[in-house]
Amino acid sequence: MRAIRLHPPFDHGAALRVPPPSDKKSWRTLWRWLGEEACAVVESAAVQVRTPEGPVIARCGDWIVLSHSGSFHVAHAVRSCDA
Repeated sequence: MRAIRLHPPFDHGAALRVPPPSDKKSWRTLWRWLGEEACAVVESAAVQVRTPEGPVIARCGDWIVLSHSGSFHVAHAVRSCDA
């Protein structure tokens, strides 16, 4: 008897966090890691990443995940709202 899968297999991989604008070394590492799958955004500390769902903007503090399937995904950090 086969087990019924309730959830698809988790496709985890590597992840890098978008650094603050002043961290030049981490930005160089991020750009090398992303390669042609990303481009700079006019606003500071942001990068546009090509994902299976389309282009997504990742800002300082967000995580960019490279899954085992070879696709990038963006996990947005919680941001406080301006009152």
